[in-house]
Amino acid sequence: MNEQELFERRITELADQSYARGIVMFSDFLDLYEQHILHSLNLQARGVALETSGGYDAAERQMAALIPDDAARSWRFPFVCLQIEPLSLKFAEEMTHRDFLGSILSLGIERNVMGDLIVRGKTAQVFIEERMADFLAEELTRVRRTPVRVFPVGSEADTFRPEEEQKTGSVASVRLDSVTALALGLPRSQMNTLIREGRVYVNAKRVTSNGYNLREGDLISVRGHGKCRYDGGVHTTKKGRQMIRVSRFV
Repeated sequence: MNEQELFERRITELADQSYARGIVMFSDFLDLYEQHILHSLNLQARGVALETSGGYDAAERQMAALIPDDAARSWRFPFVCLQIEPLSLKFAEEMTHRDFLGSILSLGIERNVMGDLIVRGKTAQVFIEERMADFLAEELTRVRRTPVRVFPVGSEADTFRPEEEQKTGSVASVRLDSVTALALGLPRSQMNTLIREGRVYVNAKRVTSNGYNLREGDLISVRGHGKCRYDGGVHTTKKGRQMIRVSRFV
């Protein structure tokens, strides 16, 4: 049984448990490829609905909730957001996404219990399953050589999310290759290669056609190159090109 088959089996088992027990069941945090497989499964045939969340609208890593028809509406996703910050900002080193992630993984925490890790300057926020939150808060005391503290932040702090760089430009049409090349500043030929290689996802679904037409609000993730959103058209130029707005998450 290959990796995809094992993942499908795990999800369908969760769905069957959810239906049989009449309770909401949750996955770990899923990467883009796992989400692509998830959305291809006919879970409604197993008597459950599907919802996903990563803690904020543009989250890349998402947790799945499998919901039976008779489930109460009082449930919530079992993850929290933790802030990681230096004990002294004045004396803290410059720290990258890799530094924060490496320090967390060095504690023995597996990547699939964590959602997105968002770094801003010398601080970071990470979404993590509730069962691991206390452990991370107690055990993570240093990133590189910088002493840090870890504490939970509530939903009111959700403005700490990736910043957006907005751009307006012209494309021949709102095809996936053209729009994403504009948003990420990549050559269109390179964008076409990335699409063919299966490294591009639209709303967590893998798309391998460079001619795929985007809709306003679509979120595009390109593995190894970043994430952006198509914000819609502005107007058509005299030469028939489309002026569009895009946002890149940084």
